[in-house]
Amino acid sequence: MTHITSTPAAHGSARAITLDFADNALLPLLLGDHDRHLVRLEQGLGVRLSCRGNRVAIAGDSDRVEAARGALDGLYRRLERGEAVGMSEVEAAIKLADIEDPRLPLADVPAIRTRRGAVAARSPGQARYMETLAKHEMVFALGPAGTGKTYLAVAQAVAMLQAQRIDRIVLSRPAVEAGERLGFLPGDLKDKVDPYLRPLYDALHDMMPAEQVAKRLASGEIEVAPLAFMRGRTLAHAFVILDEAQNTTPVQMKMALTRMGEGTRMVINGDLSQVDLPTGTRSGLRDALETLEGVPGIAVCRFDKRDVVRHPLVAAIVDAYDQRAAAERETRSRGGRDTEGDAA
Repeated sequence: MTHITSTPAAHGSARAITLDFADNALLPLLLGDHDRHLVRLEQGLGVRLSCRGNRVAIAGDSDRVEAARGALDGLYRRLERGEAVGMSEVEAAIKLADIEDPRLPLADVPAIRTRRGAVAARSPGQARYMETLAKHEMVFALGPAGTGKTYLAVAQAVAMLQAQRIDRIVLSRPAVEAGERLGFLPGDLKDKVDPYLRPLYDALHDMMPAEQVAKRLASGEIEVAPLAFMRGRTLAHAFVILDEAQNTTPVQMKMALTRMGEGTRMVINGDLSQVDLPTGTRSGLRDALETLEGVPGIAVCRFDKRDVVRHPLVAAIVDAYDQRAAAERETRSRGGRDTEGDAA
């Protein structure tokens, strides 16, 4: 792809460039039906885009033009590799175009490679998380639903298992009732806890063919179990993922963390805004962070609403709840100060 840069505009930091795409067969896939990808990039990045022949012109503020260039370049490279480009990839490109780390150009954003294909970052937070997963033996990942905490951890685990860098994957969650009662669910213990573990099964099936998942589950190479089943064990040469860790108690969390054996990696995921423990019970995830953050060898990744990669409404929902919680904290704080003033 050739970049043709025109003379900058006379005022401010305005700039215009033209991108020349070599493969005319890929260009319709890049632009989308009725140019909808181009329209979304315009809206998301605050630039003007126009296409004529195999050229796309970009105009706007200099930094926005460069962000759009990086987004289009990254999407085009996906197509050159034979990967799909749809609206979800366009949304990811918009988020990644604003990545804060200048050492990480959009085209070089990390990917986790499984035999099913590459799993790419879709937000700056995900890019940092994937780098952290590759470098650290113990990682805490915190943030709202839809940020990919569990999905990317499972992808890293599968990639390492397929590369024979670990012997097995252990996926676990505390079987805590989120407003429902386990005892009323039909079936034996496995039937009762499987619904809690379903997101882990779903992620596995995205990374591997169903028959391979079944085979590895049967052989013990992949184990999916409630947290209580980990007591008394030492897990060596494994990739351990503890999901929904905000619903552990401090005792459970300490028990889980101390299962780590030689050659093992561990990822602990959770959302401290969705604790389902009984009122007054301290979250083991919060306790662990206060105790362990800053310890050498332990990394902490924090996601926020900007990293939500589900339906756009999910980010809006997370934001609305965060705003209400902040307002309630401010009201309580103001009420406390008023009470102190009255007492004085």
